[in-house]
Amino acid sequence: MIPRYSRDEMAEIWAPETKFQIWFEIEAHACDAQAALGVIPKDAAKAVWERGKWDIERIDEIEAEVKHDVIAFLTNLAEHIGNEARFVHQGMTSSDVLDTCLAVQLTRAADLLDADLEALLAALKRRAYEHKTTPTVGRSHAIHAEPTSFGLKLAGFYAEFSRARTRMAAARAEISTCAISGAVGTFAGIDPKVEAHVAEKMGLVPEPISTQVIPRDRHAMFFATLAVIASSLENLAVEIRHLQRTEVREAEEYFSPGQKGSSAMPHKRNPVLSENLTGLARLVRGYCLPAMENVALWHERDISHSSVERMIAPDATVTLDFALSRATGMIDKLVVYPETMQANLDALGGLVYSGHVLLALTQAGISREDAYATVQRCAMKVWKEGGDLQSELGNDKIVGAHLSAGEIDELFELDRHLAHIDTIFDRVFGPPA
Repeated sequence: MIPRYSRDEMAEIWAPETKFQIWFEIEAHACDAQAALGVIPKDAAKAVWERGKWDIERIDEIEAEVKHDVIAFLTNLAEHIGNEARFVHQGMTSSDVLDTCLAVQLTRAADLLDADLEALLAALKRRAYEHKTTPTVGRSHAIHAEPTSFGLKLAGFYAEFSRARTRMAAARAEISTCAISGAVGTFAGIDPKVEAHVAEKMGLVPEPISTQVIPRDRHAMFFATLAVIASSLENLAVEIRHLQRTEVREAEEYFSPGQKGSSAMPHKRNPVLSENLTGLARLVRGYCLPAMENVALWHERDISHSSVERMIAPDATVTLDFALSRATGMIDKLVVYPETMQANLDALGGLVYSGHVLLALTQAGISREDAYATVQRCAMKVWKEGGDLQSELGNDKIVGAHLSAGEIDELFELDRHLAHIDTIFDRVFGPPA
């Protein structure tokens, strides 16, 4: 997590000040619940809220000696609270604080990521409708296939990120659990009602069964979701990178006044945003495997997951937050060249309409094998020698014996390929209001 790829609101979730504030609230809410149960004096719980303070430098100083972060925090807290501090952390273990805090942080991070996805979806929808009927060539294996529209391309990404948002909601629910269950999860020293109270106050739900920790399959699912979203970002980024290639030039990232693309070549306009997104996606995916390896802990808990999560939780969420915001800006300002799209669509002399000719010939009575061979023969001549497929077909005796000139003309009408755009858009965005 470095400033270059961080946004303040997400980074603040992982700041030490935020972490210790959450720790304090967990402990203070637990004291309230203990007081309500008669386990500790009500005045003690009140004193925790009134005098509870901490100092990060002092916590670090204590931890350097005791080698335990939660003990260091509790010791510093006691220095401010006084005698009533002996009632803090009653029946709890360190992981009750750490895991519940992590759940709060990941839940807050999920909310920001959801907002990021919402913004990206809005940009994609706006640009999709803007270019709903802008014709362009569809490609398979990077080779011209059949006509489509640029709006349909963007609608496809909108649908993908809609699924991403659904997955993010599920991941948020998966991770939003609280564990205040004691040393091995048996509630031997604390009433389950304390856990329920803390969960409610912290915006979580009680973990149905914990050991000393919340089960790590939950976390693995959360980070796997982030990895899938990152892969979708790369999918979008790769499309833009290809469209910006000099030989294609159908769309490009906005090039701002004063921007420079190369220290050596003044003419360069590089797809730096989408290339950056590809790199950031690699990072977020890389955080997924360690999270999955954290699932298998020894018995009721070991510490092998701890160092991993201290790294990947802030890094994965901060990186994805930045990447989603960057993608939104890229799509919002994307420069589109419809004239170039049309020129590229026409570049192969109508070869992109060969599929409809094949179908027409089969419907006219020719076997599929013979129809394919006939159209391919004409197409390969155009591919190698130039010219246009429509003329070549018109001069072909086999084609002429089955299709009239007017019927051939109709097969080269672009509208045939765009006839069902409204149906697809209604499926993706819902019918018009």
